Amino acid sequence: MSIPDGGTGPMGLPRIRRDRHGHGLRTSVAPPDSPLSRSRAQRFDDLVIETIDRLDQRWRDQLSKVEFAVEDVPTLDDWTHNWVPLARAFAATGALPARIVVFRRPIETRTKNHDQTRELLRDVVAEQVAEMFGTEPQEVDPSYGSGHTS
Repeated sequence: MSIPDGGTGPMGLPRIRRDRHGHGLRTSVAPPDSPLSRSRAQRFDDLVIETIDRLDQRWRDQLSKVEFAVEDVPTLDDWTHNWVPLARAFAATGALPARIVVFRRPIETRTKNHDQTRELLRDVVAEQVAEMFGTEPQEVDPSYGSGHTS
């Protein structure tokens, strides 16, 4: 008796599907609500939101006019430096709001773990906000450069 994919096996139990080579289950290893089921890009986006929310407590009025974005890698068409940026700030022009774009891959390649990524991201965002508002990063985030994630 042939059972099509998704059919039932002996005794009416659901059939377990295997990968195309007949090995292993064709399901996610982590449950959908588990942090492990989120991609590295999604976890990075969460860190960016956490960082902005943390700054937003002190800079709510100024940051309400700034748009934040995450891109995997920077486009270097108009970049004149010989190093890769971790983020860039763009002033408002016409109908476009001011923007801060954070580049995920350059930041992740400079860190070894989640905590280091969080620390570097907080410093990078503080630098970009400070540049945009003409102030010092320590004024934007008092923990700037300290390596503390509090």
